[in-house]
Amino acid sequence: MIEYIDLDTFKRIDLRVGLVKHAERVPGSEKLIRLVVDLGELGNRQIIAGLAKWYKPEDFVGKYIVVVANMKPRKMMGYESQGMLLATDTDPPVIITVEKEVKPGARLT
Repeated sequence: MIEYIDLDTFKRIDLRVGLVKHAERVPGSEKLIRLVVDLGELGNRQIIAGLAKWYKPEDFVGKYIVVVANMKPRKMMGYESQGMLLATDTDPPVIITVEKEVKPGARLT
């Protein structure tokens, strides 16, 4: 079942384009990858993603991904995740990317 939201609720989600500058496995974890993502005026953010089962760190570098920039920070294996990247809930998950090069930090509306 789908839960509907109104436009005001949707506007509270700050979706931005991020350029992945660096990625590496999280030591001691089989699932986690640590990304450093350029969000333009918001600066670089560290995002921890549980995608190591399907992706290598080098798969992310240089990609323009969609990020929830106002996600509450969360600690994972001693690292603070400062956002969330968008991906499908399929197996394997598909990372949501931007078709063309765009300025890091651009908002999605």
